Amino acid sequence: MRSNRHKQYVVLGMSTLSFAVNFAVWTMFSIIGIRIKAELGLSEAQFGLLVALPILTGSLVRLPLGLLSDRFGGRIVFFIHMLLVAIPIYGLAFAQQYWQYLVLGLFVGLAGGSFAVGIAYTSAWFEKERQGTAMGIFGAGNAGAAITNLVAPLIVVAFGWRMVPQVYSLAMLVTALLFWCCTWTDPAHARDADAPRAARPSLAQQLAPLAELRVWRFGLYYFFVFGGFVALALWLPKYYIAEYGLDLKTASFITMLFTLPSGLIRALGGWFSDRYGARAVNWGVFWVCLVCLFCLSYPPTTMTIHGIQGDLSLGIALNVWLFTFLVFVVGIAQGFGKASVYRIIHDYYPRNMGTVGGMVGVIGGLGGFCLPILFGYAADRIGVRSSCFMLLFGLTVVCMVWMHYAIKQQRRIDGQASVADVDLSPTLSAHH
Repeated sequence: MRSNRHKQYVVLGMSTLSFAVNFAVWTMFSIIGIRIKAELGLSEAQFGLLVALPILTGSLVRLPLGLLSDRFGGRIVFFIHMLLVAIPIYGLAFAQQYWQYLVLGLFVGLAGGSFAVGIAYTSAWFEKERQGTAMGIFGAGNAGAAITNLVAPLIVVAFGWRMVPQVYSLAMLVTALLFWCCTWTDPAHARDADAPRAARPSLAQQLAPLAELRVWRFGLYYFFVFGGFVALALWLPKYYIAEYGLDLKTASFITMLFTLPSGLIRALGGWFSDRYGARAVNWGVFWVCLVCLFCLSYPPTTMTIHGIQGDLSLGIALNVWLFTFLVFVVGIAQGFGKASVYRIIHDYYPRNMGTVGGMVGVIGGLGGFCLPILFGYAADRIGVRSSCFMLLFGLTVVCMVWMHYAIKQQRRIDGQASVADVDLSPTLSAHH
């Protein structure tokens, strides 16, 4: 008989591995999309749509998958989900036309919905004091984007890009079988299976928390920390190639300096959220990103100074190493932010992680869908590659302003509640 602690660790490990494989699949268009763009002669906007469509599907299915996980348990939902996703991944190897890539990309994007299933399944195994750490470790599966940056270019160079979806499809099937063989039904759903059907929450009760504005504010935070992370993971290889003249393999490997630490540091972000509070971590994340994105937004500039003895030229630009360092810092901050957002969700909605976490995941995933398209549109319209960082800078400002006013309002409400408690205490004492 295995102990509950042993089961917790095994479940956490298998869930994290499964999420990493799904995330690698979800972001593979960042690599193979470059070859598809060259084959079909796509514009920047068309390329943005190609890499973003899988993100759209993975975002939209997070809420229904979260609801299914709350209702039936994450283990069975996760297993069936991975089996189904393996089919369109394999079919992608045989597509020829742009519309075929788009349609198959929509179904491949279902891999992104795995987060809502895994976060509900993982959180159900751990006590409140360890929620942030556990969900942070699970969220480190975001490092699957780094797996794609490392493995996919090697496959492309050795065998051509069409081998990538074939390998990924097989990896998904193997992972699904390992997950099913090495996990158990979580304790909460094991109890629910024995409970009378009438005692289970209705769909209306599951969806009720979504009427609260707080959920949508958390969604905006996740739109930036997660959606921005996914968008940059998709966009950076092409950015390095166009801006700094790197080849595909080098650009992909350097992008790992953004994707891999950002994914792995999420575990530490969960621990920090448990120790110092999720709100404090969120605020620090926004400030760090604000400074770095301001520097990244500044386009390469050449100024002419009319001196006494002639004109002087002054060039201002980020070299590839300083650019990579700033992007690395943004990735680390977003890794902390991804963990802290879900820690604060658990503080408010511990019984609705599938529903609320799924909805927040939808909003965050939509960031990964919308932002690459906006990046491409801004680059086409403005003609400045760093416009993508300008957009992220503006989004950070919006998050900080809303968070600031939400904190002020909460403090005012807490102050009023304290006064009310003082006023009511003599009356309550008299009744008793």
